[in-house]
Amino acid sequence: MGDRFLKIRENSEQLCKPLMIEDYSLQASEFVSPPKWHLAHSTWFWEEFVLTKYVENYVLYNEDFHFLYNSYYNNVGKRVLRPARGLMSRPTVAEVYKYRKYVTAAVIAFLNTNPKKEILDIIEIGINHEEQHQELLVYDIKYILGNQPTFPVYQDSFKTKVISHAAGFIKIDAGLYQIGHQGNGFCFDNELESHKVYVNDFEISNTLVTNQEYLDFILAGGYGNFNFWHDDGWSWINSNKIEAPLYWYKIESEWWNYTLNGLEKVVLDLPVMHISFYEAFAYSEWKGCRLPTEFEWEIASDKFQWGQLWEWTNSAYLAYPGFSKSPGALGEYNGKFMINQMILRGASVATPEGHSRKTYRNFFPPDMRWQFGGLRLVK
Repeated sequence: MGDRFLKIRENSEQLCKPLMIEDYSLQASEFVSPPKWHLAHSTWFWEEFVLTKYVENYVLYNEDFHFLYNSYYNNVGKRVLRPARGLMSRPTVAEVYKYRKYVTAAVIAFLNTNPKKEILDIIEIGINHEEQHQELLVYDIKYILGNQPTFPVYQDSFKTKVISHAAGFIKIDAGLYQIGHQGNGFCFDNELESHKVYVNDFEISNTLVTNQEYLDFILAGGYGNFNFWHDDGWSWINSNKIEAPLYWYKIESEWWNYTLNGLEKVVLDLPVMHISFYEAFAYSEWKGCRLPTEFEWEIASDKFQWGQLWEWTNSAYLAYPGFSKSPGALGEYNGKFMINQMILRGASVATPEGHSRKTYRNFFPPDMRWQFGGLRLVK
């Protein structure tokens, strides 16, 4: 596990290599966290949940960091409010990297003592937690750079692939299906307990919706017709003057979008991305279809290729039957967010290798679209 831990720690830092020092502390929106904060918080997690709990006489790197880099764990204590993360020019980036080196060395030394299985289970959570932040880091870097007037290049990576095969629908028979994580491998608590769900017959698309298909919706006046939208969604697009996916710009009658390789013309046969649940729902209404439930998606997932983008479902983020929160701060990891969120399934090109599985339940508020998310239709 030590080698895996070191690889995860190195991956976080590699994601920041293309950044300028000025990029590290920017917070371009309340829902975005600065890259420096991600590096520090994912380090705080190891210190808080492993080192201070299980290493005798462990010395904190800096007592202030306990307060500065707690994210949302009320059981742990007070914290800097999320909108204020970008106000912290201190500690410096160099100091955060020293913090990472200090904690990484301490965790490796602890792993060499052959800790018990229950502690290794927490370390497994820590590894998956840092992987989650690696994907969020990509989202946040893109948002930080994509909202600058010069549209700077990050690196030519995290590309989606063109959809080359013909669109069609896969028929799934009605029946009773097993849902949720099974077996001994790692999963988050929100994937449990495994249970049976009955679904009616349905047909699900074998492809994601493309930019061309979504552009047809735009050109047909989809953003101007309230009949396709939830009331909340209609209010949201009008209040925020939303007329296209995030990062799309119409320049001299042509559509461009910001990518991690800079501003480029929209490639029509790539899957549409950076849309909210509201937009995904409205598009499906316009097509005379609907979004899959998360259960339908999981049942059908062996029948099509997935992993380019997280896929919106029409399921609210709720507890499974038998769901149980862990005691203390780790119990806050998922359970307290089971309100006002919608489920996305699959994975994206920004998801770390080995971090995806068909039972994984990602979740975001319905207006969020900076994540790498798209949609697949059901009829």
